[in-house]
Parts: sequence; structure tokens; C-alpha cells
Amino acid sequence: MRKSQKLRTVLTVGAAAVLLCAVGAVLFVKQVIHLNKPSETDYPVRGVDVSNYQGEIDWTTLSQGLDFAYIKATEGSSFVDSHFAFNYAEAQRTPLRVGAYHFFSFDSSGKTQAENYIASVEPYERMLPPVVDVEFYGEYSDEHKPSEEVVPEIADLLGALEDRYGVKPVIYATGSAYKSYIKGNFDGYDVWIRDVYFKPERDWMFWQWSSVGRLDGYDGEEECIDLNVFNGSKAEFERYGLCNIAENCADS
Repeated sequence: MRKSQKLRTVLTVGAAAVLLCAVGAVLFVKQVIHLNKPSETDYPVRGVDVSNYQGEIDWTTLSQGLDFAYIKATEGSSFVDSHFAFNYAEAQRTPLRVGAYHFFSFDSSGKTQAENYIASVEPYERMLPPVVDVEFYGEYSDEHKPSEEVVPEIADLLGALEDRYGVKPVIYATGSAYKSYIKGNFDGYDVWIRDVYFKPERDWMFWQWSSVGRLDGYDGEEECIDLNVFNGSKAEFERYGLCNIAENCADS
């Protein structure tokens, strides 16, 4: 009787432990539990990235407690985000530093994609560097295009943006896109890395650490918002991207 009771106790405890681990794993994958949440002491510069999915944004409200916002401007050679013009103008009315990002398309040339961005994004004094977002989507999630086809187009896009805005763009990349196209090909560019589970092990300038943030100030079909940090102090952030050309930075 005692052995049987002891066995039942062991099995009950074991089952509870397995269930607890399973629940913890689900909460981790769904980003309810954050093992990677960056401390405000180490990373005091905080920001968001938004698109039309966040709907109408009250920038006075959303900007509270934040330092920057990146706003989706364009995608491919012809698409312009329907909320970009409003968001870009209104965000600049707040203390935030504001930038615009382009979603890279595997279906059009880097040259025409640059033309789309340049036609849509007017620079302003405190503008953050342009961002090119490289990630797999749709059919390309399963069948990746060869790097020898993609890398030259990314290079053309980056080069055209640097010529227009006078500053090197930042490359946003998911882990798989980074390994496929960015690593070893664009070492001179700052990287904005997405890792919603762990702290990135490679060098980065921006880190998207959560895609399920909840803040006040927006009302779109997407209830969540991406949360990011900058790899530097507030003073470094205020200078970042304003003076990246060597001859203009000699005395800084």
C-alpha cells in the first residue's frame, strides 16, 4: 500500500512538472514570458516600429516614454504604406527621432525600389538613417532566392539611399535572412536584428526584442506593436546617423 501510494505521488509530481514545462514553453513561444527583456539601465533608448497595421496613431500618446519610431514607408517598387504620410508628419511633431523603413522585395530591382523610397520620404533634420527590411515572405519563405541574385539588388538599393540621404542605411534582418544574404556581404552597415526570444549574439545597432508589445495610442487591426532598443546611450543616440560621412565627422 505504501509503495503504491509513493508511486502515485511520484507520477503525480512528474506529470505536474511536465505540464508546467509545457505551459512555460507555450508562454515563452508566444512571448508572454520574456527571457530576453533588455534592462533600461543597459539600454535606455527605446522605440517602436509601426505600419498601417497599427491604424490611426495618436503620436502624442504613443511617444510617451519612447525615444524613436521607425515607420513603414514603402515596399518593392510601387507600394507606399497608406498611413505613412500621416505618421511621418505627426511623429515629427513629438520629441521622438523618426525614421522610415523600406520592405525589400525579391521581385523587383534594387534601383526601382530605391526610387520608390526616395520619392516617398523627405529628409528632415533629426531623421534617423533609412532602413532596408530584409526578410522572407510568401513563397520565398520555403524557396529562398540564391544570394548571387539577391545581394547585388540589396547593394544597389543601399547605395542609392546612401547617395540620396548622405548616410549609410541600416539593414533590418531576421536570423535566416541575415545568414542568407547579409552576413559577410554588408559588414560596413549597422544591423537591426530581430530576436524575440534571446539577446542577439552578433553585433547590432538596433534590436527588436518583442513583437507583442502593448502600448497606448494606436487603434488598428493589429493589437500588438514591435518594441526595440538602441545599442548605446541617449547622448550617442542623439548624434547617431547625423554625421556618418567621414569628412563631416572629423571633429565630432
